Amino acid sequence: MNIRRCAAALAAVAVIGIPGSPAFAASPSPSGKAALPDGLYGSTDPKYDGVWRQSLALLAQHTAGVRPAARAVDWLTGQQCADGSYAAFRADPARACDAKVMVDTNSTAAAVQALAALGGHDAATGKAVAWLKSVQNKDGGWGYTAGGPSDTNSTAVVVGALAAAGEKPAAVVKDGKSPYDALLGLALPCSGDGAGAFAYQPDKKGKLVANADATAAGVVAALGQGLAATGAGKDGGADGDAATAKCAGDGKPTAAQAAANGAAYLAHEVAKDGYLTSVLPGATAQPDYGNTADTVVALAAQGGAAQAKKPLEWLEKHAEAWAKQSGPAAYAQLVFAAHATGADPRDFGGLDLVKALNATGPAPEATDAPTAGDNAAKPAKSDGDGGSHAAVWWAGGILLVVVIAVGFMLSRRGGKRVQQP
Repeated sequence: MNIRRCAAALAAVAVIGIPGSPAFAASPSPSGKAALPDGLYGSTDPKYDGVWRQSLALLAQHTAGVRPAARAVDWLTGQQCADGSYAAFRADPARACDAKVMVDTNSTAAAVQALAALGGHDAATGKAVAWLKSVQNKDGGWGYTAGGPSDTNSTAVVVGALAAAGEKPAAVVKDGKSPYDALLGLALPCSGDGAGAFAYQPDKKGKLVANADATAAGVVAALGQGLAATGAGKDGGADGDAATAKCAGDGKPTAAQAAANGAAYLAHEVAKDGYLTSVLPGATAQPDYGNTADTVVALAAQGGAAQAKKPLEWLEKHAEAWAKQSGPAAYAQLVFAAHATGADPRDFGGLDLVKALNATGPAPEATDAPTAGDNAAKPAKSDGDGGSHAAVWWAGGILLVVVIAVGFMLSRRGGKRVQQP
């Protein structure tokens, strides 16, 4: 739920933005600064991640027992196109969507997960799910844009949307292929580098290369869950068991085995330091907070809270500055990590994630603080994958502008995120 989605979306429009770029001006403010749309969470330009961050914020509030502000929910529902799809952001939702509106699977699926959890939006989620089904690829998966090659992260967030809307992902097929067929086709075997991981997509030579970001998404989706995945309810055994788990099985694994193998890969990756790293062009390796949060969710969903203990503790000690800089989607990812592990999002290493998230947008209508041991109100249905779209691009204080020549824009939605660097 991070760099991966953001990068692909931005590549699709040929420009990647950075913090500090002008915020969308809904109308000039008296101070001369740009004013953000009413009801939107976050203070940065929503052009590339408005629907994504709003969806994550609302879903995270729901998991923490918070009833979001009505105008925040209305903003999200108002972004939907007539055919059910969502773009990353529509500056003028009163205008009908046309071919120039870059709708995408990730924004659409994230909105479904949020609205399904909140309840009372069956018409909107039904139209969105129908659109997602209409753009399913022949391999059973989805790309970031309609018709684009399937990737693990896009397929994962759609699986989460289907599950949240009450669908059985395995029964959503195209040419006899389900989303799980697409995911298993992107899972690495138990031999060679990256054993058990998921790839984002095959590389130019058709080779599958392990990708931690995609693996976290793939594990959760293979378990039939989504962004606000719940823990497996296992004690996970003694500390360190997760790090010693190994990839198992020959040939094409089942979805359950692929999830276990992916979790084993992730556990190995965080065993030493407790976090994943990300290297941006021209920069030294930096902790990847968003993907580490996703890894916590994946490990907990697969093997229980004990499996995610080390990366969770690292996040509790180090993620506050990142979340404050990155905004609502980052706070949401940390809320999801707490939710999956049974940790208290109101005391996450001393930080009240719920209060901090609420402060990034309109005040919620109600907050029902849960009792100890029941820190999060469970969503009506499980929700699934992917990270603070634009936020993680400047995580760690690194500001990057990348202009990518991509030729003609992909029809309605195509190859998804570029994934973690």
